[in-house]
Amino acid sequence: MSSNTLRDADLTYTLHPYTNLVAHESKGPLIAVRGEGVRIYDDAGKDYIEGMAGLWCASLGFSEPRLAEAAARQMAELPFFHMFTHKSHAPGIQLSEALVTRAPVPMARAFFCNSGSEANDTAIKMIWYMNNALGRPEKKKLIARKRGYHGVTVAAASLTGLPANHRDFDLPIANILHTSDPHYYRQGKPGESEEEFSKRCADELEALILEEGPETVAAFFAEPVMGAGGVIVPPKGYFDHIQAVLKKYDVLLVADEVICGFGRTGTYWGSQQFGMKPDILTCAKALSSAYLPISAVLVSEPVYAAIRENSAKIGTFGHGYTYSAHPVAAAVALETLAIYDERNILDQVALSGARLQERLRALASHPLVGDARGVGLIGALELVADKETKANFDPALGVGAKVADQAQENGVITRAMAGDILAFSPPLIITPTEVDEMMNKVTAALDTVAADL
Repeated sequence: MSSNTLRDADLTYTLHPYTNLVAHESKGPLIAVRGEGVRIYDDAGKDYIEGMAGLWCASLGFSEPRLAEAAARQMAELPFFHMFTHKSHAPGIQLSEALVTRAPVPMARAFFCNSGSEANDTAIKMIWYMNNALGRPEKKKLIARKRGYHGVTVAAASLTGLPANHRDFDLPIANILHTSDPHYYRQGKPGESEEEFSKRCADELEALILEEGPETVAAFFAEPVMGAGGVIVPPKGYFDHIQAVLKKYDVLLVADEVICGFGRTGTYWGSQQFGMKPDILTCAKALSSAYLPISAVLVSEPVYAAIRENSAKIGTFGHGYTYSAHPVAAAVALETLAIYDERNILDQVALSGARLQERLRALASHPLVGDARGVGLIGALELVADKETKANFDPALGVGAKVADQAQENGVITRAMAGDILAFSPPLIITPTEVDEMMNKVTAALDTVAADL
């Protein structure tokens, strides 16, 4: 199919996620045709450094032959089987062991899904199932954070704290609440230290739990670093203060590691970076370097014990997906984990992450940049109209989108999020030299838009 034919077919037949569908009719798609390392190539042959690793996910880049070979081997040997009703297969069993033994805190079991949304939805169902099993039918409310992102299924999208994910979808559903986000740059008061701000966030969480009634609040969902909400890195002491509140009122902590897991923040799990001790952990994306869809939910022994006993009482644990632990996806995930180990991926993140953070911080002095932040190989630039007052640009100007479009024209794919925030999450295999190339092109894009403004 020619490029023009592909473009016409896209505009005629495809409904795109997270897209202004009217604007798409005139803008049209960037059509990727192949990948190599940290780059993708479009249908005109132009190459781009993928500064977002796709959707925060292609951790090993776009041309890792071992993952393709692992998929081919498993496809030839056992292309499909399932884990329902006492059935199993080697890749699923081995991946369960690999994840449970790698968990940041002791975990009892791994359950498999196909996406981060499904993993968080599954965690919600497990929490409700567990509390019914424990004779606590009123303990069902879930608290997430404003600006948090936990997926797009009905329940997971309700946890997500972004207006566009709720508006006109009739969300959030009942029993899902939101507390303040830890965005110190925006929410910190004059003269308030990071530690003081963190304590205030925890106090607000405690006030919400008390207002709702501790006997009704079941769990708190949190990303170690908030991704789609603007790459919000928790300030000093944040999770220490938050976890003290959760422990006080017997509220489970669910760590959403969908973006942060497998090295993104500089530790194997984001939870380790910030001292989180989750009762449930969800992961996806870099689990298979996004080469095939797979996600997992890891549960602690107390959670598993309640689920186990209730399944015996009812006769089954009535939850699962046709493709839970799909053997080909599981085989690719196992190979991905093996590559992380063999190539010491954390050393690569330490090297290239330091360079990314250095280049981001250097842009804090740029006329358009109010805040530059990040950790490991994840970061963001928050663009402002007035650096001193932190005043935002008029949303109608679309300044963040203009910078992202100009960066793409320059050969770098980044992502503009609400509030004129530019996100960066390149493949973990990116080199310091490639980081410099990426940031040079982004700097040029900032300069071009600043001159236009």
